[in-house]
Amino acid sequence: MKSNTATDIERIRSASRKLVRELGFMEQTLAGTNLSPSAVHALIEIAEGRATTARDLSDLLRLEKSSVSRLLKKLIDTGDVVETQDEDDFRIKRLTLTTRGRDLFAAIAKSAQTRVGQAIVPLAEDTVRTLIAGLEGYAEALARSRSDSTAPDEPEIAEGYRPTLLARVVEMHAHYYSGLVGFGLPFETKVASELAEFMTGLDAPTNGIWHVASGGRIRASIAIDGQDLEGDIAHLRWFIVDDTLRGTGIGKRLLDAAIAFCDAQGFSETHLWTFQGLDTARALYERVGFQLAEEKAGRQWGAEVIEQRFVRIGQLD
Repeated sequence: MKSNTATDIERIRSASRKLVRELGFMEQTLAGTNLSPSAVHALIEIAEGRATTARDLSDLLRLEKSSVSRLLKKLIDTGDVVETQDEDDFRIKRLTLTTRGRDLFAAIAKSAQTRVGQAIVPLAEDTVRTLIAGLEGYAEALARSRSDSTAPDEPEIAEGYRPTLLARVVEMHAHYYSGLVGFGLPFETKVASELAEFMTGLDAPTNGIWHVASGGRIRASIAIDGQDLEGDIAHLRWFIVDDTLRGTGIGKRLLDAAIAFCDAQGFSETHLWTFQGLDTARALYERVGFQLAEEKAGRQWGAEVIEQRFVRIGQLD
């Protein structure tokens, strides 16, 4: 295959810049609206079902989370987009267009269709087909090259203590559960004191803790406490995954590591406490053999929830 020349590359760059200008992306607003180009693209992605969460938009538009949050706030404030809680996982907020948003999307689509339609009228049919194939191929090539150059390494699971582990596990729990169900100081102090006590006994062979770091910062953890419960029963504790790693499969990998440890130690049972409504986590637990054993109302964490105890029977040889 003939290598690309400097002239080829410069012609593609020049055409790309011209496309950006002619389609109006250098202007403050786009497609006959009072919206920025990024807001217009957000509306399109939500309307066409490719973006149902803020994270989807961040990935599709290649924008930082903070930028997407500001963008969505404006669209919500203007009544074009609405956030609703996911039926299966109330940690997730789904994005949909309001009636006003759908009307705006229809106007954007009509404007774009008119602009492109007028541009290709003078072109022969085979030229239009070549144009479509070229644009699609170019877009796919750009996406592939970005993916190849920016794909992060798969996070590695590490076992044992490292500096800031205790503080970060407490921080992740406090941040997540305060926003989720309003747990406050009683919950944070309980996590901090019990985790600190556990960490002093990490040299015990029946205790273990695993964590994942990304960007120099701990992002996930899980622990097996072999001394907290009576007999040869293990206690699965402090299982948390930071927002930045949710959906990557790291939670499944951490849970598998902890369960493998329990089986290697020969625990007869492994118990864990959680509460009603954490359906994504429950699915992970049930996948490795946990079953709901007890359910009751409780306030031990600073807000009333339906506490649940799950039990997994150890693997017998």
